[in-house]
Amino acid sequence: MPSFFQFDTRTAHPIDQPQVDTQGTVNFPQPFVARPRLANGFRELDISKDANIRFKSTMMYFTREWTDVHVVAWDATTLYSAIDDPKRPSTVRVEFDRPFSTPSKVVALPNSLDLDKNKGWRFKTSATDIDVNGFTLHIETWGDTILYSAQVGWIASPEDETHIFSTSVNTQEVRPSNQPQATQSKAITFQDIEFWKKPDVFVALNSIDIDNKANLRVRAYVDDVSQQGLTWHIDSWSDTVLYSAGATIIAFNP
Repeated sequence: MPSFFQFDTRTAHPIDQPQVDTQGTVNFPQPFVARPRLANGFRELDISKDANIRFKSTMMYFTREWTDVHVVAWDATTLYSAIDDPKRPSTVRVEFDRPFSTPSKVVALPNSLDLDKNKGWRFKTSATDIDVNGFTLHIETWGDTILYSAQVGWIASPEDETHIFSTSVNTQEVRPSNQPQATQSKAITFQDIEFWKKPDVFVALNSIDIDNKANLRVRAYVDDVSQQGLTWHIDSWSDTVLYSAGATIIAFNP
């Protein structure tokens, strides 16, 4: 049975007192029958421009009832807040532990990045060539971006599952990347997926294109959730210049 949770660093320390390692324990909405597998990503980031962009989320210790979450920055990076995803693109083939009976849906979620502060901040994750046995995972940059390292998690679900909806959205569905603005939103439907009640919704960033002259600030969230659809939002604030950003959305009835 799928489930989701979030950890906000602002519950552990004020935003004006950034920490290198912010830790918290999160209880699952209900206990799992067995120790679960966990995938994680970020839906909000607020990081200083004065050092390289370095952040990661880890869940090293967890049980059927809870998980220990760490949101970590390193070296001189100043991470004000987060909510828990070399220059050339990286591609790897991922094989499932067990084949699906039908081709699956796969979403990719970056949970660790190390980007140079002196160039634009751009990255994108995606999954292609999906079949019953696995998929190809892509980690991409473009322009003058320097990506030193990245780590990506992923979630796969059966394509014929009738009560799980997943999609990827992007600000470029609303306006072109050369016309940056702080806020953008769009209403979407769940298409032919039928929910018997208002679904739970998981949201995580899967791409950004942000100017490096101001702090990296971006958040993705949803509202107006019903059995038929929702409205997604991807925003920046203050003096951040957001050229584009994308997010993964998963809706399901637990």
